[in-house]
Amino acid sequence: MPAALSGPQYLREGLRLVLSPGLRLFVVLPLTANLLVFASLIYFAISRFGGWVDAFMPSLPDWLSFLQYLIWPLFVALVLLMVFFTFTLFANIIASPFNGFLAEKVEVVVRGEDDFPPFSWRELFALLPRTIGRELRKLAYFAPRALVLVILSFIPVVNLVAAPLWLLFGIWMMAVQYIDYPADNHKMSWNDMMAWLRQRRWQSLSFGAVTYAALLIPVVNLLIMPAAVAGATVLWVREGGGNSLVRRD
Repeated sequence: MPAALSGPQYLREGLRLVLSPGLRLFVVLPLTANLLVFASLIYFAISRFGGWVDAFMPSLPDWLSFLQYLIWPLFVALVLLMVFFTFTLFANIIASPFNGFLAEKVEVVVRGEDDFPPFSWRELFALLPRTIGRELRKLAYFAPRALVLVILSFIPVVNLVAAPLWLLFGIWMMAVQYIDYPADNHKMSWNDMMAWLRQRRWQSLSFGAVTYAALLIPVVNLLIMPAAVAGATVLWVREGGGNSLVRRD
């Protein structure tokens, strides 16, 4: 299969894995965390959405006022992309220990080992410092680039390309976000992980695009998050990431 078309296959395999009996327990925890985060943030966004759209909309002279009806959908899309991506980022920070744990268990299954380890709260809590630190590293990568896009969104005329740029950046960040879980389990450095992704740019963008699209579907996106963790782990294993599973004490 061409690399640019491999994304749906990996996400589909990830969804199948997280619905399997052996992995369901490791999905319930991030699913519960994501449900609480999304319910709170969606309530907040609904109350502010109209004001955000008005803030980004450019002011047009009276003789061009008819164009507002044409460009309004573009700025609605821009705000939706920004809100969606911000929400996803916060949800993944909160769920990061669960996602790292899930990626490890998925890799055990994908590599064909039968010594599936039992769930351990002690093991999960031991992941907290490193996984949250890794999420903050992603935030440090995301924040300056997002800031540039936000600035572009306020510049008349230039802001017409902001929505496509947000979309492309979001697709790339989906690959970064989810591939990082198995990479981090193998103690791969951030720079090495980014180099690994760039070497597989089309696979990464394909997986990021289908994940991004699936996460835009309300309610379904709650299950897609753990499915994306599992799908990214399958991609990692199939593309030769890591030589062996790193087990924790």
